[in-house]
Amino acid sequence: MTADADLVLDDAVVHGTGLAAPANAIAVKAGWVVAAGDAARAMTARRRMSLGGRTVIPGFHDGHVHTGRFGMGLRQVDLSDATSLDEVYERVARRAAELPAGSWLIAHSYDHTALGDRHPSRGPLDRVAPGHLVWLKHRTEHMGVANSRLLARAGVDRSTRVDGGTVDLDADGVPTGLLVETAQAFVNDLIVPVSHEELVQAIDAAHTHYLSQGVTSCQEAGVGGGWIGLSPDEALAYEDALARGMLRVRTVLMPSYEVLEPSGPHGELRLPDHLPHYFTDPLLRWGPVKIFADGALSTRTAAVTEDFCHHPGQTGLLQAEPETLRDRIVAAHRSGWQIATHAIGDRAIDVVLAAYQECLGHRLDDDPRFRIEHCSVVRPDQVTRMAALGVVPVMQNFFVEALGDVAEANLGPDRARWCYRLRSLLDRGVPVANSSDRPIAEGAPLRALHRMLVRRTASGAPFGEEERIDPLSALKVATWNPAFACRMEGEVGLLQPGYRADIAVLDDDPVTADPDRVGAITVAATFVNGELKYDAMGTGHPIE
Repeated sequence: MTADADLVLDDAVVHGTGLAAPANAIAVKAGWVVAAGDAARAMTARRRMSLGGRTVIPGFHDGHVHTGRFGMGLRQVDLSDATSLDEVYERVARRAAELPAGSWLIAHSYDHTALGDRHPSRGPLDRVAPGHLVWLKHRTEHMGVANSRLLARAGVDRSTRVDGGTVDLDADGVPTGLLVETAQAFVNDLIVPVSHEELVQAIDAAHTHYLSQGVTSCQEAGVGGGWIGLSPDEALAYEDALARGMLRVRTVLMPSYEVLEPSGPHGELRLPDHLPHYFTDPLLRWGPVKIFADGALSTRTAAVTEDFCHHPGQTGLLQAEPETLRDRIVAAHRSGWQIATHAIGDRAIDVVLAAYQECLGHRLDDDPRFRIEHCSVVRPDQVTRMAALGVVPVMQNFFVEALGDVAEANLGPDRARWCYRLRSLLDRGVPVANSSDRPIAEGAPLRALHRMLVRRTASGAPFGEEERIDPLSALKVATWNPAFACRMEGEVGLLQPGYRADIAVLDDDPVTADPDRVGAITVAATFVNGELKYDAMGTGHPIE
C-alpha cells in the first residue's frame, strides 16, 4: 500500500505551522510539507522519526551572505580573535614559514578596535613575511592591509588616488599599506578571478557549515563583479556545484550591478550572455541586483549626516556621487530588477530612499519590494519613510554583539539608539529580515536570535533595549521575513502544507527557553526538501 507521506517527524514541538499552538508532528511528501499536528500523526509513512520532544522550526534563511569568501576564509589565516598587533604579526609569520616564497598569504577578519584602534602596517609585515604577497582583510572587508611587495605588484604608491576610497599615508607621505573601500580594487584585481574549482570547493565547505547551524536558504549578496565579486563566472560555479551535489543550501544569487550590461532597444540592464539567465532547479535562482552606496560603520566609512564622534569632519564615504547612485538604482528598476542597496549610514539611506521614491513614479511594478542591505543607522523620520515605501531592511542582528560597542563609540549614545533597529521597524509594519553578512561576523542564526531578545554588546553592555522583540517574532525575522525579502514567502519560511520541507531540528525551544540560553541551543538535524542533510542525532529513532 502506498504511504501517505515519505516522512513523519513525531514527538516534537513544531513552530511555524499556522496552527493555534505548536504542533506535535509534521509530515513530508516529495519534498513538501503535507500535514502538521494530529493530521500528520495519523498518516502512514515510509519512515517515522521520533524526535524525543525536540523543537522543529522552518529552516533558517540567511538573507545576506558571501559564501565564496566565507568558504575560502576557512582555509585562510583567521585573525578574528587577535587582540594585539604582535599576535597578528606572529600568526602571519607562522603561515609564511609554511608557504613557498613568492606565494600569496591572505588573512581575514582582523579588527582594529580589538588592536587598540590600530591597523597592521606594511613595515612589520615586510619583516615577518618578506618573500610573500601579504593581504590582511579587515573584518568588514571594507578595508585591508598590504605589505610592500603586494603594494608594488598592485602599482600603489604615494601618488595613487581613487574615488570612493583612500590609500592611507604615513607622516612622510608613504603608503602604510592600508587600503580603504574602493582602493582595495588595486589588490582585488590581482586576486580575482578566483578559479572555478576553488569557488566550487568554497561553496561546498561553506554550505556544509551552514547546514550544521540549521540554515537551509541563503542569499548571495553580490556575485560576479564589483569589489565584492570573486569571478565574472561566479554563477557558473554555483551551477556546477548544484550539478555535482555540492550546492547543499537553497541559494539566491544577487548579481552585482557591475555585472549587468545594456541590452535591447532601450538599453535595459540584463545579465551578460555567457551567464545562465534562468536556472531550472529550485535550489538555485537569481534574485535582486546588489548596489553599493557607502562603506562600513566600524571603519567610519558609512555615510552619516553628522561627524563621527571624536573625528571632526569625518562623515564617511559614498561609493559614488548621489546622482550616480540614483541613476544606477533607477536604471536597474526600469529594467525590471528588484533592488538591494547596501546603505549603512543615515546619509546613504537618505540617498537610497530618494531614489526609491523616484522609482515608484515609474510604476513598473506594483510590488517593487525595495531592499536596504544592513540599514544600520536609521533616524526616526527614515523609519516612517521606509514604511511608506514598503522597504525591506536586510539586517544583521548579531552586529548588536559584534559591533555594538564600536557603534556607540563612533556614533555617541544618542545616535546609537538609531542603530540596528528592530522593534521600532516591525511596529511600523516594516518586515526586517535577518542575515549574517558572513564572513563579516559570526553567522549562527541562534546567536542572532539571542541578540534580538537580549540586545547586549560583546562587553555585556545593554544596546537599544527598547528594540528587543519576543521569541516568535524573532523566529519570523530569521525565517519567513528573509524569504519575503527575495519573493520566496509562499515557498519557504513556514511549515504549512504547500511549503517546502526545509526544516531545522533544535535541542531546545527558543520560544520558551530562557532568553540568555537561546544562543547556546544546538542544532540536532537539518532537512532540505525533506532530505536529511545534517544529523547530530545519529540515525534518529524509528517508531515503526
